[in-house]
Amino acid sequence: MNLPMDQLRAIALRETGKASSTPLFVTISGAHLYGFASPDSDFDVRGAHLLPLPAVVSMSPQRETIEYSGVEEGREIDFVSHDAGKFFRLMLKKNGYVMEQIFSPIEVAGGADLEELREIARGCLTRHIHHHYKGFFENQMALFAKEPVKKAKTLLYAYRVLLTGIHVLKSGEIEANLPKLLDLHPQPGVGELMAAKVKEKAGIGGGTDLEPHLTALEALKGTLEESFQASTLPEEPRRARDLDDFLVRLRLREKIA
Repeated sequence: MNLPMDQLRAIALRETGKASSTPLFVTISGAHLYGFASPDSDFDVRGAHLLPLPAVVSMSPQRETIEYSGVEEGREIDFVSHDAGKFFRLMLKKNGYVMEQIFSPIEVAGGADLEELREIARGCLTRHIHHHYKGFFENQMALFAKEPVKKAKTLLYAYRVLLTGIHVLKSGEIEANLPKLLDLHPQPGVGELMAAKVKEKAGIGGGTDLEPHLTALEALKGTLEESFQASTLPEEPRRARDLDDFLVRLRLREKIA
């Protein structure tokens, strides 16, 4: 995978700079993280930034989320970044999506702050992250049911979210890459779905028997529920106070800078 890191980093700096903010971290999400990007897949660039201290303490409403979508040098870019305060609040609300961004191994910008955030984030995972992955799966299957041409991408997302949810509930570790998850939890036929997605096929071939996939996904949904019941992850975040202290330190550092 040859990602244009310098270009993506420059975009993140440019967009956060428009809000007089500095990136805390920037990583890659979406199909590139999940391991089944097609040649035309856009770059889902995600992260957190720090608003300047005067903006944080001001009574005026602030723009906490920065969003940019565009085509640059022939590449589709989708950039979303939240102010650290909003991002950290999302972390405490069983939001698997933001946790995947923190633990994404595809770093555009990171460093010591991201490493410290990852360490704290491990202590903010709870067994209730199960609800995020269960809901995501149900949304994917509702979408799949409505598709006139059944898409490999939709089924791959369904497999990915179930396996990520099962893995974190059992191990306490976030893993969003489907090939790696399949090494740990093999699923027959998913490799063929990934090949179809990467080759940009519009849909699943007419000769493909969908029933084994639907049966496998239903079984994985049951495993997700069992993993939730058996999970030793805590009921509440253990390091919420540490996350708050980290945010205060970041704010004060921005003031000194």
